[in-house]
Amino acid sequence: MSYAEIAAKGPKQTPEEAAAPLPPQIEVDESTSTSSLIDVDTPSVHTVPSDFQEQEIQTETQATRVEQEEQAAKEEAERAKAKARAEADLAKKKAKSKAKKADNWLTKQFAGLSDGTTGALAAVNLFAVVGLSGWLGYRAWGLYDRRQFTWQHAGRGAGILAAVAVFESVFSRYLAKGKQAKDQ
Repeated sequence: MSYAEIAAKGPKQTPEEAAAPLPPQIEVDESTSTSSLIDVDTPSVHTVPSDFQEQEIQTETQATRVEQEEQAAKEEAERAKAKARAEADLAKKKAKSKAKKADNWLTKQFAGLSDGTTGALAAVNLFAVVGLSGWLGYRAWGLYDRRQFTWQHAGRGAGILAAVAVFESVFSRYLAKGKQAKDQ
């Protein structure tokens, strides 16, 4: 037996009972404000993309926080860079001061030499350079004569001559500075 057959055997409904219930009526009250209600047509309602959970930054608050952290890190890096630059400048000034002191000391030592001592130093220096160059040349000629002279030997000789040239440059500069300081 079906539901329809069972309902047909029972008492008959009046038309009021058989009718659908009336929908609730909306009471119109002009004093109520609707300005606080959200309008779904405005851009304030957003839809969430399907990869929302996989996104690194999910809200504007997180984005703002990340920007603030990046800005703070950038400012910290700039402060560290400025501090390192200041320390480097200070170290450079200290090194320059020490070099200036050493330069002044050497100049003072050469200025204290008498004219005879200065001339003797220059002569000894000249003989030392000529003697060293002659000895290197003699050794190179001997190696060449025995067919044992290589580029390695030539490089060593050039290195020795370069070191002597640097020493000569420094020595003669301080000798000249000392002579000028003495004349003044």
